[in-house]
Amino acid sequence: MTTLPIRGPVRIIGIDPGLRRTGWGVIEAEGNRLIYVACGSVEPPDDLPLASRLLAIHEGLAAVLSSHKPMEAAVEQTFVNKDGVATLKLGQARGVAMLAPAMFGISVAEYAPNQVKKTVVGAGHADKQQIAMMLKILLPKADPPSADAADALAIAITHAHHRQSTALRLKVAGL
Repeated sequence: MTTLPIRGPVRIIGIDPGLRRTGWGVIEAEGNRLIYVACGSVEPPDDLPLASRLLAIHEGLAAVLSSHKPMEAAVEQTFVNKDGVATLKLGQARGVAMLAPAMFGISVAEYAPNQVKKTVVGAGHADKQQIAMMLKILLPKADPPSADAADALAIAITHAHHRQSTALRLKVAGL
């Protein structure tokens, strides 16, 4: 039986994209151990035009990426709702959330909202309170200032749990 090589901790940023608030959360994963690093949100002023808000989100995320130096990133996939215009605008914020880490050479994984909830809480239709309760258990030192920051930490946790299977799938596919 061969043993796997011991690896150091992997720093992961989770990003919950939004035009009003883009949440971010940074954790370190070492095996099954999760360590809280930091969290917060980028909040561009509501009165800015769309392009300026997207720029503010990019600059805010770039500052977080420079400061915390994650090795991997995870972004929540867009939830499609009945308002097509709002969904398109959210998709633009999501594009910026994926672009920022990519510009730093960081690989970006994507997770559906139900997968995040199922990974963290155990149920795909969990509410924000259930996520907050599990965050207190999984990351006792974390005290997210907003629901967006809490969601971003949950996205990072999801990536920590699924990153090995994602890497294996890419390896098998020859990518």
